[in-house]
Amino acid sequence: MDLNGKFQNKLRCICNENIVFEIIEDIECDWGSHFVVQCSKCEELFSADCECPAFSNILSLLENNPLLYSDTEKSEYLTNSHPK
Repeated sequence: MDLNGKFQNKLRCICNENIVFEIIEDIECDWGSHFVVQCSKCEELFSADCECPAFSNILSLLENNPLLYSDTEKSEYLTNSHPK
């Protein structure tokens, strides 16, 4: 999955603003390193590689951008999730 490419165009954030997300490729949590995107308006951080309790869930972002991830990518995101 090319995460960089997915966030190069304007997307609708959960704050209902259309923005280009800032990409942060290496943020650490207790379980490892993440690919994270941040909204330039509301500054919410979303873990884009797998579900992590330290960041917002990308699935909430997919509600406004349903074509951002394929069904396979959504499944991989959830399969690789950290414990809650």
